[in-house]
Amino acid sequence: MSILVLNCGSSSLKYQLINISSGMCLTKGSVEKIGGNEAIFSYEIGKNERFKEVYQIFDHTDALTYVIKSITNPDHNILKSIDGIAAIGHRVVHGGEKFTESVLIDDGVISEIRECMELAPLHNPANLQGILVCMKLLPDVPNIAVFDTAFHQTMPDYAYIYALPYVMYTRHKIRRYGFHGTSHRFVAERAAKMLGKPLKNTSVITCHLGNGSSICAIKNGKSIDTSMGFTPLEGLIMGSRSGDLDPAIILHIISKEELTVHEANSMLNKHSGLLGISGNTNDMRELTESMKKGDKRAQLAISILVYRLKKYICGYLGAMGGADAIIFTAGIGENSAYVRENSLSNLEFMGIKIDKRKNKSITGEGFISGNDSKIKILVISTNEELVIARDTANMLKKRKK
Repeated sequence: MSILVLNCGSSSLKYQLINISSGMCLTKGSVEKIGGNEAIFSYEIGKNERFKEVYQIFDHTDALTYVIKSITNPDHNILKSIDGIAAIGHRVVHGGEKFTESVLIDDGVISEIRECMELAPLHNPANLQGILVCMKLLPDVPNIAVFDTAFHQTMPDYAYIYALPYVMYTRHKIRRYGFHGTSHRFVAERAAKMLGKPLKNTSVITCHLGNGSSICAIKNGKSIDTSMGFTPLEGLIMGSRSGDLDPAIILHIISKEELTVHEANSMLNKHSGLLGISGNTNDMRELTESMKKGDKRAQLAISILVYRLKKYICGYLGAMGGADAIIFTAGIGENSAYVRENSLSNLEFMGIKIDKRKNKSITGEGFISGNDSKIKILVISTNEELVIARDTANMLKKRKK
């Protein structure tokens, strides 16, 4: 059984075709700069064949048409026809409070996704556009929505309610939702297997560190708190997002700089974080090299990231009353030995001891904790697409019953 996984942005489309029996990715790619004369279609077949083509692609319908042609191209030897696609799994960023798990898409689900658009105006419209295009081009193929927010719907009310007038929650649904749910869920499940424990008896802290970053407290397999909030802006310092700050700062800056709400939003999401502090990059590899050469602002940016991460780790350990493991994943989490080591330094009193040699030499997944560390430390490569594919396959099974 092959599942097509789609992640649609406003001017982009990313996809993977996954064989659900083996968990292997048969082909993956992306279409970028949709809406122009020089859209870029990049894709891989297996592990060795890579292609990049430029086309005139005006909309997502055109983009998906090229994807389908590539998947069913006899020369590529992937699928003989679109009949080989059992279902399509869609990443949908925001499911609000309505969706606590993945669902088969029908008119009612489409309506609910539309209602969540004001909660994720940059993502949900594009996600929905991808769904509608698939229903148009592949009318006989089932579509399943997998929500970033669903995993965090197990948080208790005292963790997700903000200290605002309660009517802001009842009237406008202002609360903590959390994101990166599929990633946190995947690495928690994988960690439980590596620890040799049932997920329902496993408590971990998962650190998804990339251009967008979040940390999650998972107790007995359930999310009980996470750093991203009403939007993905809250929490850890990120590539170009500020993360936590005093909300009065925004009012002050808007007044002093005479910014519009749109300009202030752009500053917080696109010009802050690692980029804002360093002044020139949000790439951790470049920042690390600059730090080694004595760049003080690069050093400051990384130090703030590490310090804030350490505070969240310690806070979540307190909230859960301890944990079995701390997990690092995503681009920075999987590749920056410096961030891993320094975010856990001097925490031996909490039962956390990193093995510096293992930490520096690890490639792929594995344990980097010392033999005497009470709390294990793991590096795990996340695979959000596989989570979406598995959920999609499970929904097909339920549909057939």
